[in-house]
Amino acid sequence: MKIPIDIKTGSVKKETETKDIIVGIDLGTTNSLVAIIEDGIPSVIKDESGSEVLMPSVLFFNDDGKIITGLEAKKQLIDHPARTIKSVKRLMGKSYADVKDFTTGTAYEIIDSGTDQLVKIKMDDNFYTPVELSAEILKSLKSRAEKYIGSKISRAVITVPAYFNDTQRQATRDAGKLAGLDVLRIINEPTAASLAYGIGLNMDQNEIVAVYDLGGGTFDISVLHIENGIFEVLSTQGDTDLGGDDIDNDILQHWVSKNKGLSEKIVDFSLYGKLLFMAEEAKIHLSHHDLYAATLTIDFQLTLTKAEFYIICKKWVDKTIKACESAIRDAKISVKDIHKVILVGGSTRNPYVKQRLTEFFGMTPHDEMNPDEAVALGAAIQADILAGNRKDMLLLDVAPLSLGIETVGGLMDVIIPRNSKIPHKAGRQYTTSVDGQKNLKISVFQGERDLVVNNRKLGEFILKDIPPMPAGLPKIDIHFLIDADGILTVKAKELRSDTEARIEINASFGISEEKMAEMLLDSIQHAKEDADQKALIESTVEAQNVLLATDKFLIQNQDIMTETESEKIRELKSLVENAIEQKNKNLIESGLKNLNDFAAPIAQRSMDSLISFSLKGKSLENTSDQKS
Repeated sequence: MKIPIDIKTGSVKKETETKDIIVGIDLGTTNSLVAIIEDGIPSVIKDESGSEVLMPSVLFFNDDGKIITGLEAKKQLIDHPARTIKSVKRLMGKSYADVKDFTTGTAYEIIDSGTDQLVKIKMDDNFYTPVELSAEILKSLKSRAEKYIGSKISRAVITVPAYFNDTQRQATRDAGKLAGLDVLRIINEPTAASLAYGIGLNMDQNEIVAVYDLGGGTFDISVLHIENGIFEVLSTQGDTDLGGDDIDNDILQHWVSKNKGLSEKIVDFSLYGKLLFMAEEAKIHLSHHDLYAATLTIDFQLTLTKAEFYIICKKWVDKTIKACESAIRDAKISVKDIHKVILVGGSTRNPYVKQRLTEFFGMTPHDEMNPDEAVALGAAIQADILAGNRKDMLLLDVAPLSLGIETVGGLMDVIIPRNSKIPHKAGRQYTTSVDGQKNLKISVFQGERDLVVNNRKLGEFILKDIPPMPAGLPKIDIHFLIDADGILTVKAKELRSDTEARIEINASFGISEEKMAEMLLDSIQHAKEDADQKALIESTVEAQNVLLATDKFLIQNQDIMTETESEKIRELKSLVENAIEQKNKNLIESGLKNLNDFAAPIAQRSMDSLISFSLKGKSLENTSDQKS
């Protein structure tokens, strides 16, 4: 028998005190936090030492392959940059094409598979997705909360930026599930910040709020309309590569320009790290003083005045003001229509930021709350509402289990996530996997597992008479609509031909609350196993497609390849085939990487040859038809 103890007071907790604990989590780019409601008051949970509420969103892989998160991981950034991963949130739900600019500033390897697949990060012989890495951060936050509360945590509300798309939101849900959490809601960060300030809790409120969020690595501005407790995002603007880190770097460059010989010294990683630390220290110091002075080495005395600091800040703050102008324009309102401005993110402590915002908005921004904590506190309030502890708040009906379709390999692709408010409409675009495919069977499932075999089939229908086209060319929109009565309608339409089909499924979906609870519990208990199976299936499907493309490549390019090159490609292809037989995800992905790396320069040579042939006999000045 387990007896819950209140670790703060040492007293035995009553059974009722351990029920319905839902945490609020701010999964941040730079730092993450976890919060709960205590005695009706939201509070952020500190680390075991009781000194820090912020947990750096950083992961370090030690030589044994163990993953360390938080402050201890951040300490490794200077000495072991290739084994330390930060800002993984920027990679969530994105392909390599989306993040290729981000990769230039990383010491670790982000894999370009040459497809639209979501990115992976290579560490030693293993390949990790951003979902898996984010799950490690969430596990640490979950553990922190459990140690503080003295009981297990299984449910959470997690915040995301307002501009996150459906793929990024689903990736965040998946990370939560992999961390052992039932994610009851994904809510927008500006909505959470507003809740923390008490905005939206009064049903009689009707106002427009601007939430200005400037963190260490990212910036966004959101304009919200709040009426009757309902939050509507009117517009959002931002920059995922703008934050306090940029100001730190510019302070560093300012010192380098003012101190002759310093640029040659900072090639030393440890000295560069110390200089960057001092830049951050100067930024914080100048928020309350007029001068910063410190010694880097015996040869270099560093100073920075508040006036110099404000000049450095100006170009970055100018960018945020322009984003504010765009957000207001997109919301189709004027600055005078905004009732409140809320500051979020540690970089808003900078007095120059507050000064510029006061001038722009014509009012003093709200900064009464710790800007690092506001989002997490708001998430905890939302969690408290979901737990039923705030009887004054209206809870809208939600979808009790996720709804989706079966995709290649027997995977469940979620279209409407569990706990989505209803009525609700969502859709995605798909294509065919076989050349000349005329019919497409669409199977609708309900459940939380990654493989459809573990979920409940609700029905299926066939989209017929698709015009024969090469695989990947048809564009098939699949839309799910749940109406106010809970009736689900699924529609499929091939956009090039207007071919259409649909199915209607009744409101209850014929499942008991006991069965729902069992399915939810299964999804959390088997989250790691499901994620591993899903990753293997996705890697296998990708590899099979690459192998087919490789066969075509060998035939089409036999004239420009040497026998040695052809033989090497066949050898690498065989290794991928063996890895598929062994059902080893990391071996498959490693084999694909080696095959792509070897074939890439040959493919470029092939393209150059094709272009050269196409231009033969034509003038570059005039490519219209002409006689020779």
